[in-house]
Formats: sequence, structure tokens, C-alpha cells
Amino acid sequence: MKLFSKVLFAFFVLLFISSCAKEKTATNQFRVALLSPGPVSDAGWNAAAYEGLQRIEKELHAQISQIETKTPSEFEEAFRDYARQGYQLVFGHGFEFQDAAAAVAPNFPKTVFITTSGNTVRPNVAPMVFELEHATYLAGALAALLSQSGKLGMVGGIEIPPVTSTFDAFEAGAQSVKPDIKVNRSFIGNWEDAGAAKQAALALIDQGCDFLIHNADAAAAGVFQAAAERNVLVFGTNKNQNDVDPQHILASCVSNIPAAFVEMAQLVRDGKFEGKIYRLGMPDGVVSFEINPQLQSQIPPAVMTRLEEIRRQIIAGTIKVPSKV
Repeated sequence: MKLFSKVLFAFFVLLFISSCAKEKTATNQFRVALLSPGPVSDAGWNAAAYEGLQRIEKELHAQISQIETKTPSEFEEAFRDYARQGYQLVFGHGFEFQDAAAAVAPNFPKTVFITTSGNTVRPNVAPMVFELEHATYLAGALAALLSQSGKLGMVGGIEIPPVTSTFDAFEAGAQSVKPDIKVNRSFIGNWEDAGAAKQAALALIDQGCDFLIHNADAAAAGVFQAAAERNVLVFGTNKNQNDVDPQHILASCVSNIPAAFVEMAQLVRDGKFEGKIYRLGMPDGVVSFEINPQLQSQIPPAVMTRLEEIRRQIIAGTIKVPSKV
């Protein structure tokens, strides 16, 4: 009977130790969260971030979480909530998240807050600046070389520096090959109203614009609808959107956000993170300009040759692409 009691006691001791070990493992698991300003189903900016978060889960075996936040108070509240839960890394996906990150960071020094744009740096706050301007400059050049009307259009969501900067680069690229090209802009004031984006795109087409580019997240669906209805060509942004409408999206200006998210998460997990601005562009292989293979035949070989030369000059730094961020 005493032997049985000793065996039973030993069993419970081992069970307790095993339970503690499992709890410790779960507690110490690398945890990463994402705050997105719009739905991750937008096939663009937010979808790319969520894809990156999923890759972090798969490749780094992290515990992940995502929430959609729309206002500065929600940004700050969500940052604090994740930090209190012990998340080691929280992404705020956009320029608009940097003030909230700076406000919360001092109280949670063990959590790293990354904003995907901006210039706010703290010991545990840093922006990842995707230099999409490199690709939109190429898009502008291509549109100007192919345009029959001499007029191009741009549809944006909210008028913030990262968006206006990509449009400045598009216009600069267009004017570099055709100085008298006309480029018109329209902002709808949000990221989700596809109806408003469609009306803005239709208005630009009615003004004679025969190529459009957007930077409007989920609202871009309206731009694509307008392009299809009026049979004009359009450029995708942030993610490779060529498959969204292969008949009307000539090319996409792409930031490889998923790969950059994984790389940043590795730095944080391995204790190699530094509070600084991380700039990621075409020379780094993070930004690219992807021609839609189904429409490439519409681009004359001479234009493709010129486009490739411009791309090489951007990578070499001999062309200085304008940027506000």
C-alpha cells in the first residue's frame, strides 16, 4: 500500500512538472499581432499584411492575432491591449498608426511596435517604409508612353503622405518621358467606399484619362469596375493585383510586404531589432513592377526596352524618384 502511495505521488509530481513546462512553453511562445485600418479581404494593402502575419505563424511558429481598427483611439487601445497580453511584436499597418505607437511604447518596453510607414522612431518603435514610389514611377512612364489622350488619372483613399508620394512619383515618371502629359488626382476620403472610388474613376475617364492608377485599398474595387465598364487600363498597387481583372489591369506596383514582415519578426524574435527607419525599395528586391502577362502583348518591344532601362537606373540610383516619406 505504501509502495502504491509513493508511485501515485510520483505520478502527480511528474504530471505537475509536465503541466508547468507546457504552461511555460505557451507563455514564452513568440506572439505577433496586426492592426489593420481596413478589411484583410481587400486584395491589396491589408491583404498583403495579413498574408505576412500568416507567414510569421507558419515559418516562425508564432502565435498570431489580427484586429481591424479605424480611429486613433482604437489604435492606441489595441496597441495597449496586445502589449498587456505579452505580445512581443505588434504591427500597425499604416502611416496613421505612428502617433499611437509612440504614445504606448514607453509603458511597454518589452513590446516592439512597427508602423508600415512614417518617421517616428523610439527604442521600441520603428517604421518600415515601403518605397512603392519606385514602381509607381515606372507605371507613370509606361502609361505616358502608351497614352493616346495625353491624360492620366489617379484615385486615392485618404490624402496622406504615403499616398500622395506614390502619386507624385507616378506623375514624375510620366513627365520624364512625355513632359506635356496631364495627370489628374482624385481622393475619396476613405479606404472602403468602392462606389465613391468608381464615381471618381468614371469622372477622370470622362475628362479623357485613358490610364488610371489607384492607392485606395478596398475601395480600389470601384476603380477596377470603372476601368472595365469604360474599357481603359489601370494599374494595381501594393499587392500583385493583375489577377483581379486580367483584361484591364496592365501591371501592378508591388511591395513584398509578407516577406518584409517575416524578416522584421525574425529580427525582433532574435533580439536584433533596432529603433530606426527601415527603408525597403526596388534596390532591395522588396518593391517590383509586375507586368500582367495577359496584356504584355499590348506593350511594344521598344517601350519594354525603355521601361527596363528606367528600372535599371532606379536600382542604380541614377534616377532619383521623388518621395515624401
